[in-house]
Amino acid sequence: GSFMLVNTSGRFAGQKAHLLMPHLKENDTHCIDFHYYVSSKSGASPGTLNVYVKVNDGPFGSPVWNTSITAAWNRAELAISTFWPNFYQVVFEVVTSGHSGYVAIDEVKVLGHPCTKTPHFLRLQSVEVNAGQFATFQCTANGGTDSGDRLWLQGIYVRDAPLKDIKVFNARRFVALFSVVNATKRDAGNYRCMIRTEGGVGVSNYAELIVKEPPVPIAPPQLSSVGATYLWIQLNANSINGDGPIIQREVEYRTSSGSWYDIQPVDSTSYKIGHLDPDTEYEISVLLTRPGEGGTGSPGPALKTRTKCADPMRGPRRLEVVEIKSRQITICWEPFGYNVTRCHRYNLTVHYRYQAGGQEQVREEVSWDTESSHPQHTITNLSPYTNVSIKLVLMNPEGRKESQELVVQTDEDVPSAVPLESIQGSTFEEKIFLQWREPAQTYGVITLYEV
Repeated sequence: GSFMLVNTSGRFAGQKAHLLMPHLKENDTHCIDFHYYVSSKSGASPGTLNVYVKVNDGPFGSPVWNTSITAAWNRAELAISTFWPNFYQVVFEVVTSGHSGYVAIDEVKVLGHPCTKTPHFLRLQSVEVNAGQFATFQCTANGGTDSGDRLWLQGIYVRDAPLKDIKVFNARRFVALFSVVNATKRDAGNYRCMIRTEGGVGVSNYAELIVKEPPVPIAPPQLSSVGATYLWIQLNANSINGDGPIIQREVEYRTSSGSWYDIQPVDSTSYKIGHLDPDTEYEISVLLTRPGEGGTGSPGPALKTRTKCADPMRGPRRLEVVEIKSRQITICWEPFGYNVTRCHRYNLTVHYRYQAGGQEQVREEVSWDTESSHPQHTITNLSPYTNVSIKLVLMNPEGRKESQELVVQTDEDVPSAVPLESIQGSTFEEKIFLQWREPAQTYGVITLYEV
């Protein structure tokens, strides 16, 4: 057995002495047993005795066991579960406090059987989680534990984790559960299970916490083709930030204005988003998922694009007359909206035709009164007492639809004068016989001539 005696007299605080054990490769359960003594005449601690377990010549890490005052020789056990082919080294360290006294270690023995006062851990498995999730380590141990024991998960270069839960199966077996909450890349690293009992300390092998970042596409999807109610896109999601493998792809799309959105799973590199509204701007992004809870990354950059207009659903309905005068007609129709126009850009024209001077006149004029709840339009400069055929035409960039035709007759009006040069008189002894031509514009049925 090794022996070490440190006389702290005349030493200032913080000086260190080390006792290094040879490297050990443990193929089976064994126990390291040692005696120690920390004492001073004044009663003030002469220093701290720390024990480290270095694995594969790695860093010291935190002490697995320490003490700073004992009145007499004591015995402690180290139950170290670092399994072959890994090797480890036990290092005893004395750190002086500035007070006089002695710190001693004696009879350090490697025993070929398990420790009697301290449980031994079984092999600890590595854990992989996605960022933001809880990483749970299961530390299974052979041996008993009681309420006075301290259990913790010791990190190397990373924060320790407290005990979450303990399940005792019997006097010879228990499982301690530790959680690293909201794990980030900073929490990734090596951890080991620790138990400090009255009789010593149990140390497991180091296992790795692997923290993966859910994948996020670097670039937005690309547009392949556009319709009125569909968009074909290329996912364009081969370049990612974060970690693969990618086990699921989804397309998230939302209207640029308003709160409507949807998510669709996709199993190829291109996708047709259907059942969209015409002439509407959408924002489309791709969601990628890697294995494990919380493996879906945030949406990638969005593609902003607009669907085309669709052919109007139908023409305007219920074309009716509001007022008829001799030279103008006012019409109205049922109000309509985007669900009929299927486009935010459209116009409404009033087409009308009538006979004048033996020729058919055809006219059209734009109606601006399309947003109103009582839309109407007045056609002026008409001839009195004339049949006018009227229809409305709704047009957008994709097509046109017409209303049914309405035939209306304007009211009668005062006729024009009898042409003066047409008045001819024949005189007789007792009468004058007159005749004349009809007025150029009768504007109705002439009921009476007065002379």
